[in-house]
Amino acid sequence: MKRRRPTLIAALTLTATAALTLSACGSDDDSAAKDSDKIAGADTGDKPSASPSPSSSATSAAGRPKVELPADLKLTFEGTKTGDPVKDAVLADNAERMRAVDAAIAGTDPDAKALGFYNTGKALEAAVSWVGQFEKANATVTGQVRYFDREVELRDETSAVLTFCADESKGFSKDKKTGKVAKTPVTKNSYVQYNTRLDKNAEGVWQTSQIISTRGSAKCQPQ
Repeated sequence: MKRRRPTLIAALTLTATAALTLSACGSDDDSAAKDSDKIAGADTGDKPSASPSPSSSATSAAGRPKVELPADLKLTFEGTKTGDPVKDAVLADNAERMRAVDAAIAGTDPDAKALGFYNTGKALEAAVSWVGQFEKANATVTGQVRYFDREVELRDETSAVLTFCADESKGFSKDKKTGKVAKTPVTKNSYVQYNTRLDKNAEGVWQTSQIISTRGSAKCQPQ
């Protein structure tokens, strides 16, 4: 029986075109495919692109999609409470965004509904591309990833900038067929800095619209 592709991924028809060494856990990073320390498809310009239609249809659905992860994958988010309810909402939706990417990779969200719910524009393209690369490699993610140093800057009532770090030293890819975990040694590249923009949509969801990652960033290295 042919494995069904997530409808969002099929709709955007974004798939990998290069072989990958999948060592990161849900980072949207395809630096193995391109000689770059930034996310493929991430918007490095000043203007966000228009959101693909699958995102619009997903966010119009009543209620938030429930994001579930497999038992062998744990994501930890530090600094979830700032005392500012708006900043806390930005942090919460960012956490769900990161969880949604891994849920789409792991198959616990087979239709990738949460991926389109919490992403828009270039960030959605980058996330879908990253999920497609795992799908093509018949791989999933396992282990633990810690997100820390999460700092929110509110630009106005509907836009914010969020920077944070990821410790992927205990996060790995796993072959879906054999179950073999591709463990890699811990290096400076096990730590990633993210610079993201989030925009609040009409339903009140803080969607990630732009995302840039720097793998091996000095700012995220353990002291």
